[in-house]
Amino acid sequence: MIATPPSRRTFLAGAGAVTATALLSGCVTSSSGGGKGQSAKGPVTLQSNLSSPQAKSAMQKLVAAYGKKGGPGAELNTVASETFRTQLPTYLTSANPPDVLTWYPGSVADTYAKQGLLLDISDIWSGPDLSTYSDAQKKLCTDSQGKKVFVPTDYYWWGVFYRKSHFRKWGVKEPKTWDEFLQVCEAIKGHKVAPIGLGAGNGTTWVASSWFDYLNIRINGAQYHRDLLAGKHRFDDPQVHKVFDRWSEALPYFDPNGTALAFQDATTALLQGRTGMMLIGTFFADAAPKDALDDIDFFRFPIIDPKVPAAEEGPTDGYFASAHTPHAGQVKDFMSYLATVEAQEIYLKGSSGTSIPVNPKAKDSGTPLVKKGRALIENAADVTQFFNRDSSDALQPSADTALTHFLSKPKDIASILTTWQRDAQKIWSQ
Repeated sequence: MIATPPSRRTFLAGAGAVTATALLSGCVTSSSGGGKGQSAKGPVTLQSNLSSPQAKSAMQKLVAAYGKKGGPGAELNTVASETFRTQLPTYLTSANPPDVLTWYPGSVADTYAKQGLLLDISDIWSGPDLSTYSDAQKKLCTDSQGKKVFVPTDYYWWGVFYRKSHFRKWGVKEPKTWDEFLQVCEAIKGHKVAPIGLGAGNGTTWVASSWFDYLNIRINGAQYHRDLLAGKHRFDDPQVHKVFDRWSEALPYFDPNGTALAFQDATTALLQGRTGMMLIGTFFADAAPKDALDDIDFFRFPIIDPKVPAAEEGPTDGYFASAHTPHAGQVKDFMSYLATVEAQEIYLKGSSGTSIPVNPKAKDSGTPLVKKGRALIENAADVTQFFNRDSSDALQPSADTALTHFLSKPKDIASILTTWQRDAQKIWSQ
């Protein structure tokens, strides 16, 4: 497994400082062309899962900007996020794989690197941009063999999001503790509104893992959580049962359609006031109208045990490349460009602007929402990524099955956890 994700401010030691540095011009050329066929012709193919309208448009602007640098440029192919997730192993093992792909660093990337599927891009990390990234980011992008296989470009945070105008109308305020959270749920329910939206249906079942992640890190701590996902604990442990005991307390407040709606549709329900709150990452804002963003706020997932240090989920996104690209030199040039201030600011300005750039010289959107999110991660006792990012893509389906079963039949929890452990053990044993 990859080294554990960073904690506290070390996560942002090289990724959080905001300066007034002007945009860089020109892309950075790798000092090493890499593997075979670096003289191959044609644009770099970029396979992207950023398929919401705002994110897709931002990616198109990013690719267009790179094309203006001269050379073959890059060609964008956007795939629906859930299709991308299920097809990623096929992309990487095909006879003609995409050159560069959007995805995640850490354990997920290491899984593919161990199979010889990712390009070693260690040499470009000595360039003027990547060399300034934090040690925590460098570690996150290094596989278990010591090779750099990933370029991180932005990170975001998870929180319980709501509309400020709706909270005012319902007469509720941000809760800080679990008991206060349940009181807010009861108050919202009194207004004939489903207090908690979910969005774990229609292809986005993985969203339910956020509830498992947060309850586990609030009850058992971040290190226990990572150890559990690495197979060092069992899913049928008494400690894990405690997670579902707490979750059961909140189940009466969940939207009955929570496992039927994709997160995009759950976002619409939240914005329209059909649900009150939603535990989600800031990517949901790409599915929200721009004019609604000023009315959106969030609070930290409630504290359950004050003796457990409050960790947060702060996933990092970016790019890796196929080890079988026929033009590694051009790929490395493109990935070096993706690490620049210019590239990261182009994407942030074109999207919802709710993520935070990894390049320490790049500016975020500076909105109150982003400032609050940055502070959440900077002040966290620890930072986790997300269920599949802290474990593997292969383990995520086991979570999807277990958690949707729990949501529909919570009294089956003993058999659910026994089955989950059995399924997970098969994956860990491979």
